[in-house]
Amino acid sequence: MGTIQLIDRYSRQIAVIGKEGQEKLSKARVAVVGLGGLGTLVSMYLVGAGVGELVVIDYDTISLTDLHRQLLYREEDVGKPKVEVAVRRLRDLNSTVKIRPVSEALTSENAEDVLKDVDVVVDALDNWFSRQVLNEAVVKLRKPLVHGAVNGWYGQVSTIIPGKTPCLYELVQVRSLPQCVGYCPVVGPVVGVVASIEATEVIKLITGIGEPLINKLLIIDGKNWVVDEIKLSRVESCPVCSRYLKEK
Repeated sequence: MGTIQLIDRYSRQIAVIGKEGQEKLSKARVAVVGLGGLGTLVSMYLVGAGVGELVVIDYDTISLTDLHRQLLYREEDVGKPKVEVAVRRLRDLNSTVKIRPVSEALTSENAEDVLKDVDVVVDALDNWFSRQVLNEAVVKLRKPLVHGAVNGWYGQVSTIIPGKTPCLYELVQVRSLPQCVGYCPVVGPVVGVVASIEATEVIKLITGIGEPLINKLLIIDGKNWVVDEIKLSRVESCPVCSRYLKEK
């Protein structure tokens, strides 16, 4: 795609973030960890926005129960690997974005290697055990992390900057949604709201425009449409931060 076509493609966005902002997006590398409800929608927005490279990470297959909120997938995709289908659909959405698939779970053994070259990481996971692995990796690598979670009618979002904000471990001590056991009950459009906020946070971090949700936890009550913001502060005794940041 030529330069003129690219400018035309992103013209409505360039009108807001400018050519410099669009250039920053085109050079940015983002990792989306989890290709469920949050991850698929965040990925679609970021690919649409024109990030340079998107690393998509998931080991699961598509099930029928996913389809009410994971809008990247279709009925004929049930049983197929999420990464395989997602990569194909995302490339169809924007062929100029490099999509790098990782068809395995993020573990303490591979997390650093998978995430070491990206600029921003998106937490689109659905359980706190996996988030603990992700949290340790981003703190150790000092990678910005945009956290999002949904349960029922409720969602939350926060942007984590290791060394400057509480990490996920600390955030859970302050406030978190109920942990999922086996599955997460969710209302599809609430997932969309949280995913949109996460994608917006990524764009703000990359372009340097606006004020990200740093040292803040945004709580969304989709049932009553109440939005609350909790102020956060670092805890010096955090076992994760004190372990991985003390040497830097």
